[in-house]
Amino acid sequence: MLPLCWAVLGGRAVPAAVSSMLSPCWAVLGGRPPWRPALLLLSPVPLPAGGRQLPFSTTCARCSNNRRLRQKRVISERKLTRYFVDHRKVRVVGGQGGGGGHSFYSEPRKIFGGPDGGNGGDGGHVILKADQQVKSLSSVLPFYQGFHGERGGSKNCYGANGAYMYVKVPVGTLVKEDGKIVADLTQHGEEYVAAYGGAGGKGNRFFLSNENRAPTLFTPGEPGQERVLHLELKTTAHAGLVGFPNAGKSSLLRAISRAKPAVAAYPFTTLNPHVGIVHYQDYEQVAVADIPGLIKGAHQNRGLGMAFLRHIERCHFLLYVVDLSVSQPWIQLQDLKYELEQYKKGLSERPCVVIGNKIDLAQSRINLPLLKEQIDDRVIALSALTGDNLEELLLHLRELYDTYVKTEQSRGQSPVKW
Repeated sequence: MLPLCWAVLGGRAVPAAVSSMLSPCWAVLGGRPPWRPALLLLSPVPLPAGGRQLPFSTTCARCSNNRRLRQKRVISERKLTRYFVDHRKVRVVGGQGGGGGHSFYSEPRKIFGGPDGGNGGDGGHVILKADQQVKSLSSVLPFYQGFHGERGGSKNCYGANGAYMYVKVPVGTLVKEDGKIVADLTQHGEEYVAAYGGAGGKGNRFFLSNENRAPTLFTPGEPGQERVLHLELKTTAHAGLVGFPNAGKSSLLRAISRAKPAVAAYPFTTLNPHVGIVHYQDYEQVAVADIPGLIKGAHQNRGLGMAFLRHIERCHFLLYVVDLSVSQPWIQLQDLKYELEQYKKGLSERPCVVIGNKIDLAQSRINLPLLKEQIDDRVIALSALTGDNLEELLLHLRELYDTYVKTEQSRGQSPVKW
């Protein structure tokens, strides 16, 4: 039997089957149809037996309990490419300065009071500010202009300066102009003035001198600086997962962190870099970046190419993910290091560890001793699907992080913290 929705205002019971056809909670209005709400709101409200007025509610309690919170819509990997942008061309123009004032002071019995036109206000700057909450350049517009300064007034009143225009960009944004790097925003809260505002004009009071007691000259405000900048995002993380497509990088990131990159039972490659945070008991946090899969010839801009190779530059140590189920898995490691070295010299020589994934397969257990014989780097065999031997990876990841922190502190630099 369907529950009854009790009317809060009228005190009458209405069958829920009838109320659901019209509105889930029109019983609140006294059990009357929803097309006559004005008459119900004007009608007197009867008091209950206790004499205390019931609080007004837009729905009954039983109907509100049946409602569910709206869940966030899951975005697919293909649709996510519309939201993640790692390069943007921006035209910035500083605010124009306000013009100088032109006036003469005059009052009763003081006709020739002299010039009193104030200077105009300076135009506002356009400032790029790094923010940890921003993860993509998709919110950056193609054009920004600073606020203009106000014109100078009479009685020596100066015009107000234009407000600054702040543009939030992700941490790790590289600012280029004509192919040259002009700024590198690597710290949270770091700022860079992209375009300066113009200076305010001078009022006729500024030109007062002994030779000219009644100047009529005043100058307009100067235009703001105009520049065309190229913004590039390089993901800032402690460790980077490097591997060929379908090696299990996204599955591994889901296993060791709360990041949710797209995974599936069929082969495909991640189109966007994801950053996951590994938490430890002493409240240290290690950021691990899932770089989209590389292919042979990536340094020649094949496949995703250099579009995501630059994200590896910011990683302080690398995690090579190798599929142990394929024949001769050490060939994958050689190709990966070759692509990194061709893109940037010395990139493949950073501290690293080789992760042999898919150890739950029979062929992987056969190839594991062969892989250890062919390479000198440390090999950690695990399964991102079943979670086997993830503890060894997390412990070694912490060792790499501690080594990085000590190295930065010995150089007098502050390590990157998340």
